[in-house]
Amino acid sequence: MAEVILMPRLSDTMTEGVIAAWHKKVGDIVKKGDLLAEIETDKATMELESYQNGTLLHIGTAKGGKLQVNDLLAIIGNAGEDISGLINAKTPATTEVKNTTATKTDEPKTTTNQSASSIDVSKMEEVVLMPRLSDTMTEGVIAGWQKNIGDTVKKGDVLADIETDKATMELESYKDGILLYQGAKAGEKILVNDLLCIIGKQGLDVDTIVATIKSKGGNTENPKAEETKQETSSTTTATTNQQSQTVVNEGRIFVSPLAKKLAEEKGIDLKYVKGSGDNGRITKSDIDNYKPTQDNKPHTAEIATPLTVSNIPLATYDEVPVSQMRKVIAKRLSESLFTAPHFYLTMSINMDAAVAARTKLNENAKVKISFNDLVLKATALALTQHPKINSSWLGDKIRYNHNINIGVAVAVDEGLLVPVVLNANTLSLSQITTQVKDFAQKAKDKKLQPSDWEGSTFTISNLGMFGIDEFTAIINPPDACILAVGGISQIPVVKNGQIVIGNIMKVTLSCDHRVVDGATGAAFLQTLKNFLEEPLRMLI
Repeated sequence: MAEVILMPRLSDTMTEGVIAAWHKKVGDIVKKGDLLAEIETDKATMELESYQNGTLLHIGTAKGGKLQVNDLLAIIGNAGEDISGLINAKTPATTEVKNTTATKTDEPKTTTNQSASSIDVSKMEEVVLMPRLSDTMTEGVIAGWQKNIGDTVKKGDVLADIETDKATMELESYKDGILLYQGAKAGEKILVNDLLCIIGKQGLDVDTIVATIKSKGGNTENPKAEETKQETSSTTTATTNQQSQTVVNEGRIFVSPLAKKLAEEKGIDLKYVKGSGDNGRITKSDIDNYKPTQDNKPHTAEIATPLTVSNIPLATYDEVPVSQMRKVIAKRLSESLFTAPHFYLTMSINMDAAVAARTKLNENAKVKISFNDLVLKATALALTQHPKINSSWLGDKIRYNHNINIGVAVAVDEGLLVPVVLNANTLSLSQITTQVKDFAQKAKDKKLQPSDWEGSTFTISNLGMFGIDEFTAIINPPDACILAVGGISQIPVVKNGQIVIGNIMKVTLSCDHRVVDGATGAAFLQTLKNFLEEPLRMLI
């Protein structure tokens, strides 16, 4: 299916871009990471890379032409695909501008509105709009403000941490001044191109600027956030009628996984707990030291009364807004499972030799090799012998990738990230260990960048460290396969006619049947098994 690429906002003040050069022409094959075009913004000429594979079917304007932000820049899809409907479709931004123009022409304005409309907000250096920080981003969540209203801001200072659909990224200021206005609080959403903040000199008429943006259809106060506020307010009012409580956290609650688990075990409602971590994040010590006040202690009946229809307590629950990352995970995995015909192959591998080899390798090693590193190395070498596994379904053709780039699924609080070890077959075990540990730390610190998760040709998901014996995984598009790795269990096995205790690990290969057949997948697993059962072969 063809994908529309709109002109991105490549700086906070950019309203249009000039095509300095096209590096692909209509009809060319485009891969992820290929340079599509050079775009001249109001600050610099920047390179625009493709985020998808396919054929370039349409360009919005030739070299030297101008496009407004969110105008149609290009369309990438399958060769011969009908894109007339996409070309003729109007973008929301264009429709909004026309509606605004019609309103100016057809409707009389009050004096106040005329005054507000006389200000051209798009040319105001003080106004900072929510930038599009990834190609699929439609809205951003304020993970935390690094500057407060009234703070002095310099160029390069981090204004805020913005949670996109791919990662949490730092937004730097492009100007000097004082932070005079914030478009949303921590935990609230702002649509791309809506008012993020205002930076200027003291005395600037902030109210008029905000009113002007509102009059032009901007979601300055974030309607979705307002709905959440209203719902929260209604819920809080209803709760207050039942008992007086002091709510510390409203909206999104930042909490560590351990603290969340302890709170559930102790029956503590997190909205009453004040966090001591960064951005008010609730930690284990906050739960350990939490002492409910008289106001928010649960009321208990001193005399047991029989339950009747009138006194049965209502069910209680927490509803947490879905993060941008979780939305994208849900969308991509649903598309994968219901589009790609999955089948699964499971194999048991004797890890006795791998256990012994790992012990020897780690005796004097500067970096400690994990079993996951051994599996990744063995997988990379097995893929060199089975290129059909290292492939992608592209609709009318199958791509057999020459590079072996293995994605490693990493669990974080908000979901799952898959950073990619590029050219894994060429790396030593110590190099693989270093890269995987670096990715895990970046994921934990929310510092992974788009370049860290691009280019995957095969994926490994390992839940062995959580005590899982075996499981099946959903294929990570555009890969044709994913390997689910279970834990190593000591179980009785027959060896040389004797029953002995063996270290057995089960792996399950999920395959896209459009690309990989059963025999092909089985042959790959057999090669993987041979490498792990004789690990010295990996060092040759």
